Amino acid sequence: MTAIVLQARLDSTRLPGKSLLLLDGKPLIFRVMEALNQIKADSRILACPEDSLAPFAPLAEEAGFKLFAGPKEDVLERYCQVIRKYSINRVIRATGDNPFVFTDAAVALNSEAESLGADYAGYGELPYGAGVESVSADALLRAEAETSLPFDREHVCPYLYNHPQLFKVHRPAAPQKWQGTDIRLTVDTQEDFDRAEKLYAALKNEPKKYHGEVIINLYNKLL
Repeated sequence: MTAIVLQARLDSTRLPGKSLLLLDGKPLIFRVMEALNQIKADSRILACPEDSLAPFAPLAEEAGFKLFAGPKEDVLERYCQVIRKYSINRVIRATGDNPFVFTDAAVALNSEAESLGADYAGYGELPYGAGVESVSADALLRAEAETSLPFDREHVCPYLYNHPQLFKVHRPAAPQKWQGTDIRLTVDTQEDFDRAEKLYAALKNEPKKYHGEVIINLYNKLL
């Protein structure tokens, strides 16, 4: 079973409460789930710390996501708990900062990962905040057992791609149409959120608003 597992938390040091900031009338985290719903998967889970459950619960339900609470800082453990609970084979990993995920790129990446049998797959050269990672559940469970480094456990996947001798790693440059390393789509600061508001307003009536080329073209026109 392939599951989209979205990690998010309510607190943020640089932009407090950003997950609940309204982006065209809906909280940011809802907009992220809205985008991820364009990616085919067997299940969708919003994985958060215990202290984020109450505010996230109605939003997850509205978006059609299951809700799971796990460790706050040990995000690798949180993912592995989700894997065990829902009997997942492959994880499409996403983060709650990114309302402009390139869903067409995500579908292509996951297809490549599955066909190659990759333990870890992620595109390079994408705009910051546009990508997801496709990871085998077994690889994450192995990482959980083998690494105790706080960095590995907070960021989930570094143990995999930093040990290519242990895992089958697929990290190609994204196709040219999706590239844009000078473009910032994540939301981590007030400036990022202000930019997101402008971009979302311009995109919301686009029929392919979650496609990478559409987002890049509008970003370059607006910003």
